[in-house]
Amino acid sequence: MRDAPVCCGDLGPGNRAFGKRCGVEDPHVAREPRRHERTHVDRKRGQALDEPVRRRGVFGGQEHDATLPYTSAVLGEVLTAIVTPFNADGSVNVERFRELATHVVDHGSDGLVVTGTTGESPTLSDDEKLELFAAAVEAVGDRATVIAGTGTYDTTHSAHMTERADALGVDGFLVVTPYYNKPPQRAIVRHFEEIAARTDKPIVAYNIPARVVVNIEPQTIARLAEIDNVVAVKQAYDDLDEARFIARETRLDLYSGDDPITFAFLELGGVGVVSVTAHIWGVQIKEMIRRFRDGDLEGARAIHEELRPSYELLKVQTNPIAIKSALNLLGHEVGGHRLPMVEPNELELDQIRGCLERGGVLQHA
Repeated sequence: MRDAPVCCGDLGPGNRAFGKRCGVEDPHVAREPRRHERTHVDRKRGQALDEPVRRRGVFGGQEHDATLPYTSAVLGEVLTAIVTPFNADGSVNVERFRELATHVVDHGSDGLVVTGTTGESPTLSDDEKLELFAAAVEAVGDRATVIAGTGTYDTTHSAHMTERADALGVDGFLVVTPYYNKPPQRAIVRHFEEIAARTDKPIVAYNIPARVVVNIEPQTIARLAEIDNVVAVKQAYDDLDEARFIARETRLDLYSGDDPITFAFLELGGVGVVSVTAHIWGVQIKEMIRRFRDGDLEGARAIHEELRPSYELLKVQTNPIAIKSALNLLGHEVGGHRLPMVEPNELELDQIRGCLERGGVLQHA
């Protein structure tokens, strides 16, 4: 991992050691260490992450001035769910992918989620996914985490892909709730158990009921926390009670899975975000989290408000249509989509351009 560089227009350097975070639990209550706080991921920076520092923390909606233990968010704070660039003929543009991976890590991201939904994973072959995992490890694996999206609605297939990705040197895995087939809660647990048995690296459970229909209920999340290498939940669901349960009642790290709810999740004890908008606003997102960790709540909230045009971008059309179009407008040339995703129409393209202008990253024509 690396700190975001200081450059013209940046909100701030985001100069903090990777993975340090301010605890949100009651400072008077001791917490058991997370089992994966000592993983190989931390050694990429070679920094001590366990020294207590005097900070202002948040608990129960109120600030507390106390000596709070820093713990490592295993995979980083800002993880970009990276798009998959395509050539004009629809093939994967691996070289452009390497360039984009380098760019987002240079601009605020601690890691990448490769072949998630934003990466159009349902349209990619296994060989294409594996090629992208390898390319990400080669391009940024010495300074950022690479999280492979290996979950599908087929447990055997997911486990197989996890095993193959593990061999390529990725740092962890994003595993979505099985979609379309609507498994019962106990089957979700079995799904993760089978996949986790194929690796000793960190697994992030991806809960996104809007796309998969089924919610991972709190009691099921508690059972997933019993699986040793399930270390976090990417929660693309704005139920604050469930988010609070994950952050405060389990050992799992809570990641926002939807950019607009990141600040609210930080207040509940979240460690960061698996972000779409970090392709463009990664430095600002990193700075918002840094300020929050340092107790500058108003400063963090101010950045959250400034990021509203980026949140509006996500509402223009189904992800990743808007973000790929935005990247193309900014000169990153990530190409089009594979069906059933399509290009934005003229009205949508105007809305995307307007979001970029209001967000300060594109000049008004």
